[in-house]
Amino acid sequence: MPFDPSNLSPELVTWLVFGVVIAVMLALDLFVFHRDAHEVSMREAGIWSAVWVGLGLGFGAFVFAVRGPAAGGEYLAGYAIEKTLSIDNVFVFTVLFAAFAVPARYQHRLLFWGVIGAIVFRAIFIALGATLLEAFHITIYLLGALLLFTAWRMWRSRTSHAMDPSSNPVLRLFKRFVPTTPDYRGAAFLVRDGGRLMATPLLAVLLVVETTDVLFAIDSIPAVFAVTSDPFIVFTSNAFAILGLRALYFLLAGLVARFVYLKAGLAALLAFAGAKMLLSDVVTIPIPLTLAIIVGILGVAILASIRAGAAEKVASPA
Repeated sequence: MPFDPSNLSPELVTWLVFGVVIAVMLALDLFVFHRDAHEVSMREAGIWSAVWVGLGLGFGAFVFAVRGPAAGGEYLAGYAIEKTLSIDNVFVFTVLFAAFAVPARYQHRLLFWGVIGAIVFRAIFIALGATLLEAFHITIYLLGALLLFTAWRMWRSRTSHAMDPSSNPVLRLFKRFVPTTPDYRGAAFLVRDGGRLMATPLLAVLLVVETTDVLFAIDSIPAVFAVTSDPFIVFTSNAFAILGLRALYFLLAGLVARFVYLKAGLAALLAFAGAKMLLSDVVTIPIPLTLAIIVGILGVAILASIRAGAAEKVASPA
């Protein structure tokens, strides 16, 4: 029988389009535009940020057209949540790269593979979360409580970004059992030194990036499940937001410290998502209102940070 594309279900069509777009963009990113390790300029970061945001929003419009307004709205809400939460990752990457003295020209390659690993781990977590939600309704209350706890913890630490990468238990095990070169060897993660296969410090940093993202996923994935229980929506919104994280890092790395109310805003966002899950059997918050609340929380945090920065400049002596 000849192949008839019209026989494909909307769900399969969206999965196929998603897979093709991601595969093509990652291939272009790694093998064409960033084939040679180099320091990413602000201009390049700005262009790539615009490209990934455009792709993320464009895919949302495609989901809206193929699967309907409800699915499209859920995707946009999930994308907005994940994109907002990913801003905090930027500061963590800044601390990690400074602590390990990662040369600027290798940071993009490191983040590229870090993002690939993050997507794989998130796919596993999402599949597990969707299975638990379908099998046990109480899971939604457990995830809601987890989000409220995370929001409380983030609110308490809102004035501090302190972290010690060397305390990472996985990194300590890595240093103990894996022979590592004392210095970076270009963009390589593994090299042969004297006939012996050895890791480079770049592989150690990648390990810390991956394990750190696992912790971030514990916050962000339940937050998207507060919007929808559809694994496709949760995964694709996560993927597009995370894939744009590398460009966002190079664009905001020098500015993120100025967002003094960022963590307070993220805490409010997580608290909203947690409350939404806990009250899901009592109150249904429409997707347009959910989107408005998410954008409102982020907007207030950014405006408050800008005003605080302006007030600090006025108060500082010339």
